[in-house]
Amino acid sequence: MEVRRLTGAIVASIVGAFSITGCQTVPPPEDDLERLGEDIFFNETFAGNGRTCGTCHRAEENFALSPAFIATLPADDPLFVAETNPNLADNFENPELMRKFALILENQDGFGDLPNNFNMRGIPHTLALPTSIASADGPRTGWSGDGAPGDGTLRSFAVGAVIQHFTLSTNRIADVDFRLPTETELDALETFQLSLGRQEELDLPLALTGDVARRGQEIFLDNGLGKCNACHFNAGANGDPVIFGDAGNLNFNTGVEDLPDQPADLTGQMNPPDDGFGNPGIGEFNTPTLIEAADTGPFFHNNSVETIEGAVAFYNGESFNNSPAGQLLSGATGSGINLDATQVVEVAAFLRVINSLENIRESIDLIQRSENIRGSNRLRKIELLERASAETHDAIQVLVGGGLHPSAVKSLNQARLAIDTVLRRHTSGYIADALDALSAARDKLVGT
Repeated sequence: MEVRRLTGAIVASIVGAFSITGCQTVPPPEDDLERLGEDIFFNETFAGNGRTCGTCHRAEENFALSPAFIATLPADDPLFVAETNPNLADNFENPELMRKFALILENQDGFGDLPNNFNMRGIPHTLALPTSIASADGPRTGWSGDGAPGDGTLRSFAVGAVIQHFTLSTNRIADVDFRLPTETELDALETFQLSLGRQEELDLPLALTGDVARRGQEIFLDNGLGKCNACHFNAGANGDPVIFGDAGNLNFNTGVEDLPDQPADLTGQMNPPDDGFGNPGIGEFNTPTLIEAADTGPFFHNNSVETIEGAVAFYNGESFNNSPAGQLLSGATGSGINLDATQVVEVAAFLRVINSLENIRESIDLIQRSENIRGSNRLRKIELLERASAETHDAIQVLVGGGLHPSAVKSLNQARLAIDTVLRRHTSGYIADALDALSAARDKLVGT
């Protein structure tokens, strides 16, 4: 799916909504601010090296990035700017680790010693942010919860991204190597990012129809067995309020850094240990949401595990159970996590099904939004329908990857065919078919 540039007339009308007499400004309506943020996210380079926010957070890749997707990109894609710009050839990216494992170079602890002071991290998706970044100690952005400079907010995250990733050289001098976002641009970027994905948490348990996923949900919610719900309450990113109060998103040292044979290490490339939260770090990373997990791998901050089954199995291993978080859990519950292979698969099946349900919800929403567009803005309708097709494809892949619900997969294939027919023939005649097939797939996954 290609994310297209808004026309100049649209951008001008949006920007014009900010201006009134004198030096004052007023915010535009929410929809206009969101659209402006979308345009900035995908098209604004901030006078830098050609990258945009959408260079790494791809709409068709669930606003994240994987090695498989990177392999489809042309050589002149801005993602590969370190390979084409001599001023960025050293200490800006590691092209081998980026291409093989979708790892991006981050100077989490500052730019004082570029050859040695860096981390290699995966790209977190930007879905469901309203439900996942609030904590009792302030916003938690990025993998370690301190992905933004300054106050840690989503607005500061955008500023940090420009300085880190958009610069023309590793000198990183404002107004020479890039320009910083304006307050209006930060408002718009924040509004757009907060609009992506779920706006509410699940309310577990769900009336799942599949035996395997239903058992996986039981294990997930059992604080004496899977123990997952304690830190991923309702499969989200926040701690169980019964256990943690209103702490919201939490940071833990789960021992991911202690995993042996990490893929990036096997290459022989320099890959310093990641110290996580703080400067210097204390080895902690913040809790990600799990509802969107199955189709946003690889997993963990260092992309060290490829499959959702492997990510669940991690919590059985020595790295987790010997970690501070594992010891805390063991002390609170009397034991570590010890799931058998079938139980690991069952928890993963649960996560696959709730991910697919979210894909379906998002697909239906995108189709309905496309139908609400009136007038001649055909490109916008196409954008939304292409994203709906991508979401439906993800729902299919997530279920097929776990050997789950073939009947629902059949309905999802019918839905995607209908959406793609609308796109190919430029007719809305198959919209109802797509919505009916998506609803049928949902009903095969969960009851009322």
